[in-house]
Amino acid sequence: MIGSQILITSVVVAFAFGFMSRYIIARVKLNSTEIKTQKLLQDTREKAELEKKSMLSDAVKEIDRDRSRLESDFRERKSDMQKLENRLLQREANIDKKSQYLEDKERSFENKLKKIKDQEDRLNELIQAQESELEKVSSMTKEQAKAVLFEVIEDEAKKAAVKTVENIERNAIEAGDKKAREIIVQTVHRLSSEVAQDVSVTSVSLPSEDMKGRIIGREGRNIRMLETLTGVDIIIDDTPEAVVVSCFDPVRKHIAKISLEKLILDGRIHPARIEEVVERTRRDVEKTIIEAGENATADLNITSMHKDLIRHMGRLKYRTSYGQNMLAHSKEVANIAAMIAFELGADVELAKRAAFLHDLGKAIETDGGGGSHAIAGSDLAKICGESKKIVNAIKAHHNDVEAETVEATIVKAADAISAARPGARRESFESYVKRLYNLENIADSFEGVEKSFAIQAGRELRVMAKSNIVDDAQAKEIAREIAKRIEEEVKYPGIIRVTVIRETRAVEVAR
Repeated sequence: MIGSQILITSVVVAFAFGFMSRYIIARVKLNSTEIKTQKLLQDTREKAELEKKSMLSDAVKEIDRDRSRLESDFRERKSDMQKLENRLLQREANIDKKSQYLEDKERSFENKLKKIKDQEDRLNELIQAQESELEKVSSMTKEQAKAVLFEVIEDEAKKAAVKTVENIERNAIEAGDKKAREIIVQTVHRLSSEVAQDVSVTSVSLPSEDMKGRIIGREGRNIRMLETLTGVDIIIDDTPEAVVVSCFDPVRKHIAKISLEKLILDGRIHPARIEEVVERTRRDVEKTIIEAGENATADLNITSMHKDLIRHMGRLKYRTSYGQNMLAHSKEVANIAAMIAFELGADVELAKRAAFLHDLGKAIETDGGGGSHAIAGSDLAKICGESKKIVNAIKAHHNDVEAETVEATIVKAADAISAARPGARRESFESYVKRLYNLENIADSFEGVEKSFAIQAGRELRVMAKSNIVDDAQAKEIAREIAKRIEEEVKYPGIIRVTVIRETRAVEVAR
């Protein structure tokens, strides 16, 4: 029993001792924790206080720097404002001085103006007195004298203007002629093409007179068939051993001529044979046309040309103008234009291409077209994709429109050179005589012209002026007006020089 109590007591004591031990340990730890916490709080407060002092110090320093900068800026601006104010005060003083000076000038000007007005009034009085005196002396009114004076001044001004224009024109013409002569001489010298004077032969020789009857055929069947298939007129008259082929279209005329020569050579002349020969000849001629166009472009080194343009240019092989073959003329104009363009620094290829196509419309006219061949050719060139510059050069080569490029003007010049050079063209005797007659009539229609003479095959017009009516200045004006009328009314190759001659002859007889 006692042992049990001791045991219980021991257990209780042990439990109480353990509890107290743990409580003491816990209390000690708690005190240690509170001490650490208080120390941490103290350190934190001290650190925060230090940071606060540091931030306050930095802020104070920044404020001091800003204050110093602002004070410096303020001082600078105050200095600038002071300078500006000084300048404004100086300018205001200058303006006051200038204003005073202008006022003085204005008063001086008004005084001078008043004096001038007084002098003007006195001068007008003197002029009126002199005019009245002059009217009494000359028996002329003021308006009459003014009219006479204006007439004299106008006449002198016209004479002076004519002399000035004459000098300018002479200098310009001399310089231009010299340069143009050099270019033309170089061009013609370098040009190696032969003179083209083809004649459209329309007569066909016969081996005998009996062949005429065979060509006509029974009841005219053969000749009607040949005319129907070729579109020409075959004239059989009293001309010995020859028939004449007539047609406005040179291609059809050539087909008819070749067909008739083949039939005569073969000897078999009947409708079926005629139809066969004409069809074969037409194919051969068409092939020749295309080859001629292609050969021409190849000779000129012209590429990328529409086949319709090549075909139409080939047709010009069978067309002539004033005896000049048109295809040869087109090639010649292309070469001349290329040479001139090279000398002037223009577009050589453009000038050559436009010059080659400039008479394209003459081939279209043979297909039934009408109007200006320049316009017709330019329209076809435009349809076939040629450039605007090419189209304008074709249309402008006979002045239907204004030339828009240097190359278009070169084409006109090259065309004139090819047409006007000696031996290039010829015209009928009737048209030649008519042109000379028209030139003389134009000159004779001017007042003061005594007689006119067309010389050098119509390339020069000599005009004899009446010396008692026409003076030197009027002679120059008459020459200019005659040249202008000729350009407007007469068609001619090359140029025509108009020379007005005014001479005075004094004749006395010694007895």
